[in-house]
Amino acid sequence: MRYATLDSTLPAVRWGVLKELVLLCKLNVVVVMLVCTAVGMALSTPGVPPLKAVIYGLLGVGLASSGAAAFNHIIDRHLDAVMTRTSRRPLAAHRLPVWVAVLWAVGLSVAGIGLLAWQVNTLVAALTLASLVGYAVLYTAYLKRATPQNIVIGGVAGASPPLLGWVAVTGSVSAEPLLLMLIIFVWTPPHFWSLAIHKRDDYARAGIPMLPVTHGVVFTQLQIWLYSWLTVAASLLPVVVGMSGWVYLVIAVALNARFIYWSWRVWKGDDQEAPLLAFWFSIRYLLGLFGALLLDHYTFLLPSALG
Repeated sequence: MRYATLDSTLPAVRWGVLKELVLLCKLNVVVVMLVCTAVGMALSTPGVPPLKAVIYGLLGVGLASSGAAAFNHIIDRHLDAVMTRTSRRPLAAHRLPVWVAVLWAVGLSVAGIGLLAWQVNTLVAALTLASLVGYAVLYTAYLKRATPQNIVIGGVAGASPPLLGWVAVTGSVSAEPLLLMLIIFVWTPPHFWSLAIHKRDDYARAGIPMLPVTHGVVFTQLQIWLYSWLTVAASLLPVVVGMSGWVYLVIAVALNARFIYWSWRVWKGDDQEAPLLAFWFSIRYLLGLFGALLLDHYTFLLPSALG
């Protein structure tokens, strides 16, 4: 009878471990990255990108990004344990052995980069590896603990998805995907610093030198306001250089108006909920911009395809 009871619990144990492993992947972040990757793929060619490059490219980047997220959990587990926002993560809460997480992170990373090198091209595999190292090692293990400019410098790795998508299809680097990277790069500080203001006590408790902790909330609010205008300027560059047309422009102007509104609310500083609300809107803003790029691309492609 005892063995029957033990056997009956095994599926539940396996399912519980699997859920914890999935949590290590930060799938909500990975999905945003894959959307930006897919847009880079679509914009890299006048027509529809090759299906093989799209499928294997997204799968490879997704696996590698999940591996990088798992490494972030491993490296930050002690910091996560003292922060309210992250204290329930699998490793911080000791629900998963560290060695299991390490095997999971290595396996995902090797599988993703190996798949890209095997089925897509070696350049996108190398760039994905560089992004993984930049995020997991340069940002998480060093910059995050070393400087209040951590999110600015480390933002290069997080801005890479459209470049990876472009290179997956074309096998080369050009100015257009670097412009798309620039949008994400300048968007990252106001996006993340808004959350950092809301969670500044958490970061202070963990000893992480986020800008609101080291330079104060007022200074951070000003930086959010200034970087938001840089983001607006960068978001209009695809129209300026001819990458996109009026469909993107109309949607981008509407999104930018709302984005600046929330940045102004944060800068004004009289609403304690504004930073968190601005943080959540900034995610929708970025997805909206890249969705508009995709819509614009195929809107202008459709007449020539039909004609």
